[in-house]
Amino acid sequence: MNDNRNDDTNLERRQELQHDEETFRLHQEEKRLGTARRSHTFTWIVNSIFWLAGMLEILLGVRFLLRLFGANRENEFAQLINNLSAPFMAPFSTLFISPTSGGGANIFDFNIAIAILAYALLSYLAVSLVRFIFNRNL
Repeated sequence: MNDNRNDDTNLERRQELQHDEETFRLHQEEKRLGTARRSHTFTWIVNSIFWLAGMLEILLGVRFLLRLFGANRENEFAQLINNLSAPFMAPFSTLFISPTSGGGANIFDFNIAIAILAYALLSYLAVSLVRFIFNRNL
């Protein structure tokens, strides 16, 4: 009779341990999934920042080259580039007077070069801020 009671106690204890082990595994899996979700969100945000900043850098770079090589301002492509980049150039437009050559057609626009650097630094700072926020929450 005493052996049956010990067997029942041992069986109950094994079942408790098995339940505790399953609970622990479930908790670990939930934790892993949460980390994976945060990691995915972090990657998406960082990639979005880099993609948007890259597109802006390319747009400003094309504007810089068009002005440097004296592109016709009446050309539709040149107008498109200038119109798209104008809002991003507004804070820098009167920063410096840029040197010209070729009768004023070829312009080395320091303002565009500074805007390119400024937006590159801002995107780096934005990514650093996102990294700080996400690393703090992990």
